[in-house]
Amino acid sequence: MATRPHQSGPDDIAARQAVMALCTEASREDLDAALRSLEAPASEDLRPPETGLVMATGRIGGDGRPFNLGEVSVTRAAIRLPDGATGFAYHLGRDRTKARLAATLDALWQDPARRAGVEAALRPAAQRAEAAGRQAARRSAATRVDFLTLVRGED
Repeated sequence: MATRPHQSGPDDIAARQAVMALCTEASREDLDAALRSLEAPASEDLRPPETGLVMATGRIGGDGRPFNLGEVSVTRAAIRLPDGATGFAYHLGRDRTKARLAATLDALWQDPARRAGVEAALRPAAQRAEAAGRQAARRSAATRVDFLTLVRGED
């Protein structure tokens, strides 16, 4: 039995993007623990998890011209819950189980009645991702070079 999809506004879209980004950064173990705590229903694959390659581009130089950096592995999945809700996920890497878990969490999050539960279940993963980001910022700050004071050699 399919339910009518929830109408989403700009705030819902931004919140969903944030949850999907968190699922991308989280480990498979974090996603699995979150899903187990929610006692999610079984889901069917709309698109079984599959891995492929995409071209990563970069920009360099004063004009910012794009160049092809190389190919990276990306895994995607699409699922449907018994109530008709659909979920999607993409992430860098080849972990098909992680993509399916993230797609299931996306589908669950879209139900307003389940949203708070999904966010609470993902809170430990968000805290770990935030701590890892702070640690990376500290490491890169330690290598920072300040070019503010330069001697020109003029007398």
